[in-house]
Amino acid sequence: MNAYALRALKYLLGLMLFALCLLAFYTWGSLTWVYSSGERAGYVQKFSNKGYLCKTWEGELILVSMPGTQAEKFQFTVRDDNVAKKINASMGKRVKIDYKEHKGIPSTCFGETAYFVENIQVLQNQSND
Repeated sequence: MNAYALRALKYLLGLMLFALCLLAFYTWGSLTWVYSSGERAGYVQKFSNKGYLCKTWEGELILVSMPGTQAEKFQFTVRDDNVAKKINASMGKRVKIDYKEHKGIPSTCFGETAYFVENIQVLQNQSND
């Protein structure tokens, strides 16, 4: 291999390493910085551990605002196994979830949605007795 080809190979490897570092920094930033945060209340309708290589907990919360209205679905991701256990234990009960939204995550390996649940709380039934 001549000196020119060796120099070109080093340049190409350096460029690839730089691009990889840039992608890693972007991924770290999108997972660290929070775009929005909030709370939602409803019933967890679906919750499962998905993925071949990257396993994530994916769920669906049914939001019911008033009786007789169309229910809205809120899809979310859980990264903490302790929170996933709490969600599995609260299936069928009215719950409040705290979430954080992360925009621009480059892969579904970190979750299928941008909404990451941080905590869940079971709400007591409110009756008008």
